[in-house]
Amino acid sequence: MQQIWTTIVNFLEQIHIPHLRGTDFIEIFILTFVFYRILLWIRNTRAWVLLRGLLVVLLFVIIASVFNMTTILWIVRNVTGLAVTAMIIILQPELRHAMEELGQTKLLSSLFDVSRRTPEGRFSDATITEIVRACIQMGRKRTGALIVIQQNMPLKEYERTGIEIDALVSSQLLINIFEKNTPLHDGAVIIRGNRVVAATCYLPLSENRLDKTLGTRHRAAVGVSEATDSLTIVVSEESGDVSLAYRGGLTQGVDSQHLRRRLMDLQNKEVQEDKAKNGGILSFKGMGKEKTGQ
Repeated sequence: MQQIWTTIVNFLEQIHIPHLRGTDFIEIFILTFVFYRILLWIRNTRAWVLLRGLLVVLLFVIIASVFNMTTILWIVRNVTGLAVTAMIIILQPELRHAMEELGQTKLLSSLFDVSRRTPEGRFSDATITEIVRACIQMGRKRTGALIVIQQNMPLKEYERTGIEIDALVSSQLLINIFEKNTPLHDGAVIIRGNRVVAATCYLPLSENRLDKTLGTRHRAAVGVSEATDSLTIVVSEESGDVSLAYRGGLTQGVDSQHLRRRLMDLQNKEVQEDKAKNGGILSFKGMGKEKTGQ
């Protein structure tokens, strides 16, 4: 024990702690803030997926370097500059939006904006009830609808393509928006929290092969689910069926109970975390007819 203590003391004596000036603390603060914003931006964009791919490539480069694979190392040295340029081109929309958001960010509020679970969750139980009621009623009347519910990844890129609404979610509002021959019925509605933030939004169409009986709404729902972590509800104008698109998968023939359970799972309330520990969370796998792009 004495020997271990002596070793620790000797190690601490060898550590050189430089003298820190006031400007050093400011510099540390600035670098920490910039690094935090970069990580936050990467997490909320396609850059996160790209970063994981780069880590895999880096792993292969390290292996090639250890085993002295000269051909692979030569290719890496000559392609690095081109790869950086390609990354800038691929992420050009995200980089532009990141600069715009940085210019609009309030410094102090962004530093202390920590995402936490609340007793209410991402949205209230009343919002779930209103969404379910609207979808079921529109299904009965065969009114086509496309509703995107934001989760963690921001959807501002798609909000900009539509008309700002910023109204409390209600079944009457959603039904009126998607009523045929109204100015706002074409396109998607985006819901964030308890509010309808935008309508008539354009979504990316999925390039995967889907059932030929599925229309543009379903393809757009799958497309936005492939690009983000949002949950999208589709009401078919032809059949009145309600479908859910999530993570590139499409679940058709959803009833009101299934839809409510999926929304409650997305709600992410604190009480759900306690239920999960007790095995009380319902599993949604295998419910409905799920189809994924091939």
